[in-house]
Amino acid sequence: MAKGKMVFYCQSCGYESTKWMGQCPGCREWNTFVEEPVIASSSKQQKASGGRREEPTLLSQVSGENSSRTSSGIREFDRVLGGGIVSGSMVLVGGDPGIGKSTLLLQICLLMAAEKRKVLYISGEESLQQIKLRADRLEKSSGDLMMLCETDLERIQEVIERTKPEMVIIDSIQTMCKGDVSSAPGSVTQVRESTGAFMKIAKTMGVTVFIVGHVTKEGVVAGPRVLEHMVDTVLYFEGERHAAYRILRSVKNRFGSTNEIGVFEMGNGGLKEVLNPSQYLLDGRPEGASGSVVACLMEGTRPVMVEVQALVCRTNFNMPRRTAAGMDYNRVNLLMAVIEKRMGLSLSNWDAYINIAGGMKLNAPALDLAVVTAIISSYKDFPIDENTVVFGEVGLSGEVRGVSMAVQCVQEAKKLGFSKCILPKVNMSGLNSEGIELIGVESIKELMNKLKK
Repeated sequence: MAKGKMVFYCQSCGYESTKWMGQCPGCREWNTFVEEPVIASSSKQQKASGGRREEPTLLSQVSGENSSRTSSGIREFDRVLGGGIVSGSMVLVGGDPGIGKSTLLLQICLLMAAEKRKVLYISGEESLQQIKLRADRLEKSSGDLMMLCETDLERIQEVIERTKPEMVIIDSIQTMCKGDVSSAPGSVTQVRESTGAFMKIAKTMGVTVFIVGHVTKEGVVAGPRVLEHMVDTVLYFEGERHAAYRILRSVKNRFGSTNEIGVFEMGNGGLKEVLNPSQYLLDGRPEGASGSVVACLMEGTRPVMVEVQALVCRTNFNMPRRTAAGMDYNRVNLLMAVIEKRMGLSLSNWDAYINIAGGMKLNAPALDLAVVTAIISSYKDFPIDENTVVFGEVGLSGEVRGVSMAVQCVQEAKKLGFSKCILPKVNMSGLNSEGIELIGVESIKELMNKLKK
């Protein structure tokens, strides 16, 4: 028999090549190419079978009605999705093992099934008894939830067409396999073909499909990057496995903002939503300690307040050590260089350790001024007033630039009882200073003078 055509795929990004290569030209990763058979293109098959062709439509004739949304029963989850679950959409949920992906989706299934909605939970990794034990631990019992343990894609399609559910959970996409694909489950071809099949089900039948994706050691969804491009929404679970809280972040959303986050607390009864994450993250803040300051920044439409900690001490080595936990390491080095150049502080013989308390991972520019304040406070060894909030972007010339949505940050500081706010001077116009003292600064030199007072 003639050997079928084989090609090489990159397991990291899905790059296709006719020969094996040590380094992928697409993502520059090493030793990621695997050999797999070529699958006939569905478009060619449709053309050969004489399938129906779509004709162009004028934009003015397209209905502008919003897609129908359904509440999941968890407000934090609805916030991340942009207001609720969109019917006919496909959502990818990724995260580290044991962080709570399956737990959260099972909670949503139980809540929606209790509202007499038709939900189908398909598991390729756990048995029905295991899922039942997890549901009992959640203390949310719903006998109307349909369960299926299956990995064969053709059988799953038959069950979906027969039962016609409103929502389907696939846990996980790496365990699904298609019979006409010779590669093993979890391979590039299997993941891509299975995702394409579920996407077709979601769009043709109007079924909302949630798929769980495993992540690699780098923290990205395992399989080709085309998987993220095919789905409508990509959600990532963040947070330390042993920490009490979890953060659900939207990195792609065709039906809403990509900057929204949802905060959850892991407990014995599953994941509980944290409606006021600022107060939760500031619990246990030290009093009268140098190098500690509260920063406020926007995550989507929500202001979040975090504690920025800095520890600056003399080094015992020829090269000082720099460590950043929760923010970009290169950004910390940049800000320290600005402090040394523009303020004349000699930091070349000092170690610096920067930490965002609570394990939050943030990269917002509004965090710059708080990091600078914390470093100066630790270097000079004087505490910052515990009722002070700091936010603003710092440039290479030492100037303090304005940030967006400063009004919401000031209102959040008022709500939590802070009496003083240091912010960029350009953001001062239009702010209501009633109940809080607003201090505008134009440069980090001016910041230093304000802190001395």
